[in-house]
Amino acid sequence: MTGIEIVLAVLGVIVLLSVGVVVAFVFVLRAVFRKIRHSRAVGGAALRARARVARGPQRTVLGLRVRLDELMRSGRAAVQIAADGGGPRGELPRLFARVETEASVLDRQLRFMESETDQAALAAELPAARGRVEQVEVLVRRVRHAVSAGLTGTSDDALSTLGAEVDREVAALHAGVEELQRLNRRDGRVGMTGQAGPSPAASTVRARGNQP
Repeated sequence: MTGIEIVLAVLGVIVLLSVGVVVAFVFVLRAVFRKIRHSRAVGGAALRARARVARGPQRTVLGLRVRLDELMRSGRAAVQIAADGGGPRGELPRLFARVETEASVLDRQLRFMESETDQAALAAELPAARGRVEQVEVLVRRVRHAVSAGLTGTSDDALSTLGAEVDREVAALHAGVEELQRLNRRDGRVGMTGQAGPSPAASTVRARGNQP
């Protein structure tokens, strides 16, 4: 193999490596963008930004989508707390999953309404869409109320039990302090008795011994 062939081979390897790096980079970027696009946090922020700049009925539709997104976030947070052991579970996860399914269908309907170019037709459809979002809100509020009631009941029981234990401990400490004070008073009286002067009989004996 001549020197030119070696150089060409090296260049070919470099080109292949460069192409491979570029292709891998493109795939990584696509995966990142796809993840960002499906991220609920990023999607919610983008939705709120669009709602702020929109005008007319489209702004109302985007406002309903923002409200729906916020409701689902609060519902998911409540169900997650219950699932983590902080509250009652029961059928809540399954029921909220159904609520999420209906909310997803409603969000698709709202996205379809965004594409409506007839402002009059869009304005006519808004009351029904607003009513559906309000129905979802009622369901989510019920879910959150159930979790909150379970948390409050658990907390009240725990605090009541803890309060009773604290009261017993305080009473025991108070009784111990009183007993210690009683013992100290008794020890003080004994000490004063032991330090008393000589008895009258002993004084009489010493007086007679001192007489001439």
